[in-house]
Amino acid sequence: MEKLSRLAENMIGSEIVRLGNEINERKRKGEKIFNFTIGDFDPAVFPIPKPLEELIIESYKNHYTNYPPADGIIELREAVSIFLKEWGQLDYAASEVLIASGGRPLIYTVFKTVVDEGDKVIYAAPSWNNNHYTNLHKGRHCVIEATPENNFMPTAEDIAPHIKDAALVCLCTPQNPTGTTLTKESLSEICRLIVEENKRRGADEKKLYLMFDQMYWTLTYGDIKHYNPVTLYPEMRAYTIFIDGISKAFAATGVRVGWAFGPVAVLAKMKAFLSHIGAWAPMAEQHATAKYLPQKNLVQQHFSSFKAQLELRLRKIYEGLITLKNEGFNVDVIAPQAAIYLTVKFDLAGRKTTEGVLKTQADVTEYLLGKAKLAVVPFYAFGAAADSPWYRLSIGTCKIEDIEPFLAELKQALLRLE
Repeated sequence: MEKLSRLAENMIGSEIVRLGNEINERKRKGEKIFNFTIGDFDPAVFPIPKPLEELIIESYKNHYTNYPPADGIIELREAVSIFLKEWGQLDYAASEVLIASGGRPLIYTVFKTVVDEGDKVIYAAPSWNNNHYTNLHKGRHCVIEATPENNFMPTAEDIAPHIKDAALVCLCTPQNPTGTTLTKESLSEICRLIVEENKRRGADEKKLYLMFDQMYWTLTYGDIKHYNPVTLYPEMRAYTIFIDGISKAFAATGVRVGWAFGPVAVLAKMKAFLSHIGAWAPMAEQHATAKYLPQKNLVQQHFSSFKAQLELRLRKIYEGLITLKNEGFNVDVIAPQAAIYLTVKFDLAGRKTTEGVLKTQADVTEYLLGKAKLAVVPFYAFGAAADSPWYRLSIGTCKIEDIEPFLAELKQALLRLE
């Protein structure tokens, strides 16, 4: 193979994609797999809201098929502004909103706008793709090893020793992969650190920005509440770039409508990058979303049903895993808080099987897939240590009728271990 760029030659492949390919191959051969890996939705189980679907079809019939403006159509930016104010008590004008084809290009352009080669990027492990985005931009990795004691969320105490020369802090709450959230107190303390650091820096120094990924903020359960930096700490408005969109809130991952909002000067540079990349949300989907978001009754109906179905699955699986734990098996799970994920522990390294010893966590992952037909994503795929016994379990493709069989298969696989 011919020599390529240093970046391409040294790029690390996705563990999630590798695992997904293996699962698809097993399914192709006729195996029944309980696939809890994908951070997506099965449209047969969780379709997009019917009114949104109809508006998309109508938009294509109206021939909205040309290039959209680089920052998104004004109708959608205004609709997002209304949605944020009504549902999140965040007051951002349409001029402070930037539209793109989902969250990924927005995250990419945040890095492109803020991070120079060698700049320090602070993020927690596990977390989704921050390690890869930092690598793509030749940033300096500052990894906070998050712990189960803190629900796998970083704390101000973790961040404080590293903040002095950092360019970007990355937070996601509710978090992918853990489904856990930052508390009001913890987020307030992190915001205080960032504000104080920016006051310390001179006028000619780059500011420290916070990329705040809240893609799952509408999906919280029980008494869990979502908090944001700007409401808690108004001075953070100058330093916070929000990442958001319809992908998870409306089971619309393939519709590709996301938005960022924050300081106008930062968004202007992100817009310039997007204009070269061309990662715009499709015109028809933009028009449809613009008409759908302000219809509060329709949105409320969707959330009421959608969240109830998600929470039902999360709690049933949680209760089943707690039962296994109470029966003495080496499993554990954090109570569901938000998003579509459970944080699950399979502490099985060192146990014996009929084929030999599970020497590594990768062996455990393979055992769960081979013997329990259970596919979950190890936290080491999200930047955690290779020996971490924790996993992400996603319920976006989960059918209620599959939960009891999956738990039964898992129990039998655990019983076979010595």
